[in-house]
Amino acid sequence: MQETFTFLSLNKLLKFSKTGSMTWVPVRHKSSGGRRPKKKIYHRVHELDRVMDLQKKPSLILQLKSIIQSQKQQSLFLRDLEKEVGFIQKWNFMAVIEKYPAIFCVEGGGSTNRTPPSVRLTDKAQKIASEEGEARNLMEPILVKNLRKLLMLSVDCRVPLEKIEFIEPELGLPNDFKESMIPKYPEYFSVKDVNGKAYLNLENWDSSLTVTAREERAAQDGIPDFNGSRKQVRISKDGNYRGPNAFRLSFPVGFRPNKSYLEEIERWQKMDFPSPYLNARRFEAKDPKARKRVVAVLHELLSLTMEKRLTSAQLDAFHSEYLLPSRLLLCLIRHHVAPPAQVLDGRVTNQLPLFAAVDID
Repeated sequence: MQETFTFLSLNKLLKFSKTGSMTWVPVRHKSSGGRRPKKKIYHRVHELDRVMDLQKKPSLILQLKSIIQSQKQQSLFLRDLEKEVGFIQKWNFMAVIEKYPAIFCVEGGGSTNRTPPSVRLTDKAQKIASEEGEARNLMEPILVKNLRKLLMLSVDCRVPLEKIEFIEPELGLPNDFKESMIPKYPEYFSVKDVNGKAYLNLENWDSSLTVTAREERAAQDGIPDFNGSRKQVRISKDGNYRGPNAFRLSFPVGFRPNKSYLEEIERWQKMDFPSPYLNARRFEAKDPKARKRVVAVLHELLSLTMEKRLTSAQLDAFHSEYLLPSRLLLCLIRHHVAPPAQVLDGRVTNQLPLFAAVDID
């Protein structure tokens, strides 16, 4: 069920408390020579803590909101909550109702009122929820554009519908996008059966959409083009470099790169690479430029999502459509060294187990 717009609006009503759980990230430092590798040091990533905390309560809030709106009276008897969500989950929802009186209002019950207690949305929450339809209409051109770019990134300009449904909330698509949105744009999309599976196909290629989010950001920041220039621009200690082929990097907490590592990062940052919108079959997987292109593909894919992040399972689902190397996905799963809104740099070899992170703006 599509809840992106409500989530953005209801955020204004929420006051998130600090999470009781802590997220710790292992950091392995590079060893030199024949020395014994240093012991793993665990650093707490506060940004990841906050992301995980923000994921818990809103999902329950949005689910409860949908349940309430599905009722004829726009309210739900608390005794019926167990039928909707189950016995165990009921207590989580009860805690949410109690914690967020700005969103949920409990009526009835008590010694003076024999009516069974029920929960409904507050007037303010109802007003925000009523604006969802208008928000969807305003967002639809952006969603259509992003969906076209998603298909253009694939090698055959088509993606199974079930995979798009898998990341439907992350893309901000309505839950009925197959019926409400796809048929409205026959000039862009078509649904075809391939070996018994429904695929969403791109009908027309639009070169104007091949400008990546990284290139747009570079243009906004006024990044100069040093190609063909002898001007030397040194890379900073955080791995960032102002150039037309560079990504914004973010190292894990506690990592102190040495000179040789920074020099390698500098060479990689300066290296040009093919556009992520070019067909991946044209390139040799072992080519360093092709490996850097994979980073660009992931960067662009994440930029098409509402919160600029996907789970490793969601990325893995598009393995064949984007010809993503399995080694890169293993790195994403194994090395949790960056916040979820970032992409790990897949070009780092086994000799450098600590991965740089590419920021998604």
